[in-house]
Amino acid sequence: MKPVIAGDGTKLYCEERGTGVPVVFVHELAGSCRSFDPQVEAFHTRFRCITFNARGYPPSDVPASDQSYSQDIAASDIAAVLNGLGVERAHLVGVSMGAASTLQFALKEPQRVLSATLAGIGSGSDEPEIFRRTTQEAVGLIQTRGMAAYAEHTWSSPSRFRLREKNPAEFRRSHEEIAAMSPLGRMNTMRGVQIRRPTLYAHEKRLASLRVPVLVVVGDEDAGCRKPSEFLERTLPDARLRVIPGTGHAVNLEEPAEFNRLCLAFMDEALVASR
Repeated sequence: MKPVIAGDGTKLYCEERGTGVPVVFVHELAGSCRSFDPQVEAFHTRFRCITFNARGYPPSDVPASDQSYSQDIAASDIAAVLNGLGVERAHLVGVSMGAASTLQFALKEPQRVLSATLAGIGSGSDEPEIFRRTTQEAVGLIQTRGMAAYAEHTWSSPSRFRLREKNPAEFRRSHEEIAAMSPLGRMNTMRGVQIRRPTLYAHEKRLASLRVPVLVVVGDEDAGCRKPSEFLERTLPDARLRVIPGTGHAVNLEEPAEFNRLCLAFMDEALVASR
């Protein structure tokens, strides 16, 4: 379909399927719009499902400078997708990096958010210096050994091995997709978004005043996201936390049936409350 144009002229590749109330899906660092295929398949008979590739993820544009990437810019790109597709209000579903930008969009434009589902959010919040260092090391890995080595490194982490075990076909697809992605786009995303973003805890005061229904979903084996997820449940006025047992970071792909069930029930409840 025709790309959406962000505020700085960056073209963002979007896909749509279904009709009804809009749901916008926002992918993680190790993902793309394809990461939500199990959700779109389950939701499209009732909702207008919108997925897009973040800047730096072809066929979206890959801006050359890392100054064109940040968490704030990522949140603005969500607004660009809504505006470009003529959507006033929507449910938002974000995973990991996409959950972080979804939350920032909700903080900036809460009136446009029917509900927000945040899965695997908060990586690096408890050990920010270690997170920044390991992210910079991943940039170096791409520079020296390329995207295939980076893909192998990403999908061998402790929080990812459950996907290989539970959903080997999706594991292979995701691994191959990362290996084929733009090295420049991935490095700029890590430099501009991941390394520079503040921890979740830095937003405590703003979060405490956010009047948007929020569902926080985390795998019980996703060690880096458990405490930040619990923090959101305590801090957000209208949040609930669901912990999925035997699950790592890629919760929507490891346990798609349960994730879909939780999201659909939550969005139905939010719609009723908004009337």
